[in-house]
Amino acid sequence: MKKKIAWSILGVTLLIVAVLGIDIYRTMPKADETTVALARIDIKQDISGEDAVKISDWLGQQMGVDHVYCNPESDIVVFSFYPVKVNANDIVANFKSTFNLKAERFLPTAEQMKGGCPVATTSITYKAAHFFTQIFNH
Repeated sequence: MKKKIAWSILGVTLLIVAVLGIDIYRTMPKADETTVALARIDIKQDISGEDAVKISDWLGQQMGVDHVYCNPESDIVVFSFYPVKVNANDIVANFKSTFNLKAERFLPTAEQMKGGCPVATTSITYKAAHFFTQIFNH
């Protein structure tokens, strides 16, 4: 009798965890037309203030790009874009071919991503969502 109760409790617990996992996965925010992301281009050569203006103007005219900041002192370009409209890698590829500059998109490492948002690494909701995302996406 005790084994039957233990198995029942275990089954109900597993069912609740599964339902909770599915609910968290389904309600995770998805990219839509209002989602804005940031991308960074590291230019591996010196650019002038005049170059920075040209770069900013060109990037600002690209479809899906919202705002552009180009710093000629650090040779870094940061732009915001709508990921449902355009892929940042495509923008960077077009940028490199248009300007013939040695440049690459900066992509932070997993460790840098963890350090970027203190809430993300410690949040129980984040950890649960990440766990269930891994299950459903693999």
